[in-house]
Amino acid sequence: MSKSTPKLNRRTVIKGLAAATVLPALPGFANAGQANAKTGAASLQTICFGSCCHQDQAQPIWSSILAQRPDLFIFLGDNIYGDTLDMNLMRQKYHQQAANFQPIRQACDVVAIWDDHDYGADDVGANYAAKEQSRDLFLEFWEDSIEHNPRRRDDGIYQAWAYGPESQRVQVILPDLRYQRDPVTEVGEAEQKERDRINLGPYRPNDTSSSMLSEAQWQWLEAQLLQPAKVRIIGSSIQYLADYTGWEAWAVFPGDRQRMMDLIKKTKANGVVFLSGDIHWAELSRQTEGVPYPLYDLTSSGLNQTWPKVSPNQYRMNNIHYSGSNFGTVKINWTLKDPLIELMASDVDGKVRIHHQIPLSALQGQWSLTR
Repeated sequence: MSKSTPKLNRRTVIKGLAAATVLPALPGFANAGQANAKTGAASLQTICFGSCCHQDQAQPIWSSILAQRPDLFIFLGDNIYGDTLDMNLMRQKYHQQAANFQPIRQACDVVAIWDDHDYGADDVGANYAAKEQSRDLFLEFWEDSIEHNPRRRDDGIYQAWAYGPESQRVQVILPDLRYQRDPVTEVGEAEQKERDRINLGPYRPNDTSSSMLSEAQWQWLEAQLLQPAKVRIIGSSIQYLADYTGWEAWAVFPGDRQRMMDLIKKTKANGVVFLSGDIHWAELSRQTEGVPYPLYDLTSSGLNQTWPKVSPNQYRMNNIHYSGSNFGTVKINWTLKDPLIELMASDVDGKVRIHHQIPLSALQGQWSLTR
């Protein structure tokens, strides 16, 4: 969205990945800042996440994030602003960002997916000419053990992880919404002037046959949702639940949006919570109709990028949004008989701007609760 050495690891890669093509690693990131992951199979209690972090701008928000003492941090895209076909320049920007990210990578486990700017260009999809080279740079910067090699596949860098014992297992699923994404279409200049008055972006909804995911990724995603887990975090680089905003979102790909809901029903996947980024403001969306149980999408964007012209969203809870720099937090209280999930978005000083609590039992379909 445009508006301005292998080590012990607490996560276990989920089986069922698509076949991978392993390419030679590119040199240059040996000291980029490896994640100092906590060891063992301890449960996740605090997950922080964020998106949209420009390497040329100050990043005071990290002190507030580190104060949360997260077990895991999820980068949801625009982790650098690359915006180039020049991979030497892209590499330089990763090097510039490395020092900024070193504290969080030393403090907890870190996983990441890309969005358009760290993929390569504003709002681009499968037609980005340097996507293979960009993929290699991304993986080189973010990978922290050989277990991630399956991400070097030919249709994207999607991946999933599982944390904790089965009774408290948290699954983290990061789909790739760039590598195979079909084109989007902009409205004309006159229509955009009208849209500007109500803070809508430039994109028309695609027909239901277009997609952001390859068929292989859809099959992989189904395999992940069939894995046992109590809480399933689906980290989307763009908003999943938000009503049509005119900006990049699942609403621009209505076939994908519905297919995801149908897949949750088909696989009887309980405990799904969406986290998203990209849009340059924070909000919590909830949809209760046409879904097996209430679905939530906590949006946090950006870590140092903001946009004051907040678009309408019929699914925004309590019509609350926050357009300053922000980060998201998911806390899970496993000590309760019915574990409690807290969803929060906080500002640069750590003040909570959005807060909602969900009993885990509320994220269950009509099928068996024990699976």
